[in-house]
Amino acid sequence: MSIDRPLLGVSLMLGFCALAPLSDAMAKLIGTAVPLGQVMLVRFAVQTILLWPLVARGGHVIRLTPGLTWLLVARMLLQLAGMWAMFLSLRYLPLADAIAIAYVMPFLMLLLGWLVLDEDVGARRFAACIVGFCGTLMVMQPSFSNVGWVAALPLLVAVIFTLYMLVTRRVCREMDPIPLQAVNGLMGTALLFPIILLAEGTGWAELDPVDPGAREIGLLAAVGILGTMSHMFMTWSLRFAPASTLAPMQYLEIPFAALFGWLIFAQFPDGLARVGILVVMASGLYIIWRERQLLRLQARPLPPPMPPAAE
Repeated sequence: MSIDRPLLGVSLMLGFCALAPLSDAMAKLIGTAVPLGQVMLVRFAVQTILLWPLVARGGHVIRLTPGLTWLLVARMLLQLAGMWAMFLSLRYLPLADAIAIAYVMPFLMLLLGWLVLDEDVGARRFAACIVGFCGTLMVMQPSFSNVGWVAALPLLVAVIFTLYMLVTRRVCREMDPIPLQAVNGLMGTALLFPIILLAEGTGWAELDPVDPGAREIGLLAAVGILGTMSHMFMTWSLRFAPASTLAPMQYLEIPFAALFGWLIFAQFPDGLARVGILVVMASGLYIIWRERQLLRLQARPLPPPMPPAAE
């Protein structure tokens, strides 16, 4: 049962906004020293090791129907593809730029709701989507000039995680967050382990495992721990505060990413990218504000009927 403790919920969401880009920064530090497939395997394995004891301690009972199992497999594959694209983009893009470009996701969610779910989307939110996407292009332009098509990878991340969120909404109706993430980690580990094992010695750059040094082992552990903790912080935050309160806070991930990019990599978005980031954040926050206003109007009780006029 959820408990209304908004300050705790906001604090947990703040933790997510700080830990998620820090996990991405650790993946960026690894660079090409460890193949992406090996990084992903460790990420899912650490999640499995951390969460299954919580499942056992909490006495959670996991019942998987065939339909739910397929949804969980689809969710795991989407997360795997999204993380792969994000980690690959971080090899070439500044941390803040990559995360800001990926924040086109709220605009995609809005448009997908209109196209697929037949949700009513007014002209103001459509305009905000267009402005926000223009801001995304402003962030992409300097990176595209420097590294080419790789600058579009965060857009792919946004598309994948839009679908990931839609599947997650469906799955969360039937599973609690901790068992969900534990099963997700186990599935990812079970998929990746034999692939990495078979790829050993093949010379495939992103799958052939290497013997990491002490520095890489520490970074791999940090990616797994920080990534797992960040997602759990987000999940737990929703137990204590409504989504409408927490949604605007998610944009704090972008300034945190800019801060870590500056402190760790001495990278900071240039003039055009900074303007684009501000446009993306402003457009996304406007869409959230507008949706909250519409929900309030829908929840407002209708006025009582007028008495009949006296004849």
